[in-house]
Amino acid sequence: MSLNPFRFPFRAMGSPCHLILYAETETEARAVAREAIGEVQVLEARYSRYRPDSLLSRINAQAGSKTGVVVDDEMAALLDYARTCYEQSDGLFDVTSGILRRAWNFAGDRLPEPRDVEALLERVGWNKLRWERPVLRFEVPGMELDFGGIGKEYAADRAATRCLERGITAGVVNLGGDLRVIGPHPDGTAWEVGINHPREPGKLLATLSVRSGAITTSGDYERCISVDGRRYGHILDPRTGWPVQGLASVSVAASHALIAGSACTIAMLKASDGPEWLRSLGLPALWMDLDGRIGRHEAGPVERPETRPL
Repeated sequence: MSLNPFRFPFRAMGSPCHLILYAETETEARAVAREAIGEVQVLEARYSRYRPDSLLSRINAQAGSKTGVVVDDEMAALLDYARTCYEQSDGLFDVTSGILRRAWNFAGDRLPEPRDVEALLERVGWNKLRWERPVLRFEVPGMELDFGGIGKEYAADRAATRCLERGITAGVVNLGGDLRVIGPHPDGTAWEVGINHPREPGKLLATLSVRSGAITTSGDYERCISVDGRRYGHILDPRTGWPVQGLASVSVAASHALIAGSACTIAMLKASDGPEWLRSLGLPALWMDLDGRIGRHEAGPVERPETRPL
């Protein structure tokens, strides 16, 4: 049996994406790719904050309802995971903080007015939600959920699972740079994953070898503005409403993209404390701080039970 690689580009969640699947024929690979891409599209339609008809938007529209909203099992699992991330990050990873984007325009060149940020902070805080499975209540009208920190990664895991269920054992799911490796090349060799340098476009910070699992990267360079010589990235501290400072980028490897992605974001939010937090989880990581210092550590203890994927 001879397996050949087939590449299937597509666009989802505002990002260029692609699948690389090893199969005997292109027809076989294309059929599986169609299902995996369909899985991603279904999840985008459910959880996109940009679609007014998405499940997430419909739930957000009921913020302030005294009766609350009854959610299905999948949404409940995502909310459980979001609560775990909030608790393990000491409140830094907060899926209610997406509303702060209303004050920040990372396509412009001006900082928001502090009063505009302060006004939005009144509607930020997981502790202002009441989550008692399967009922979600927003204590403050105008609050929103935003799964931007876990949605794409969850979709990558789901797409990889669909490929495995269809018999694909070698390949990669790439959703806008968030990678979930289905399995190594048929000869057993690893995939080589390039990590972009956060300050030198076109240059790689490192190349990592991955046979399975996931690698995700978070940084202050893809969506940012520079004002008076200072860079402001898109990762916002939910306590202040302003961009965190400390790390330029963090890459994390884990068994699942959901774990790697949320760990990346939490590490960025923890700033200079992020690398040590990742070390405590035993997650392999590569990072660069704002002074250009580069650090990395390999796997340590097993991942904590609390960070198991959905």
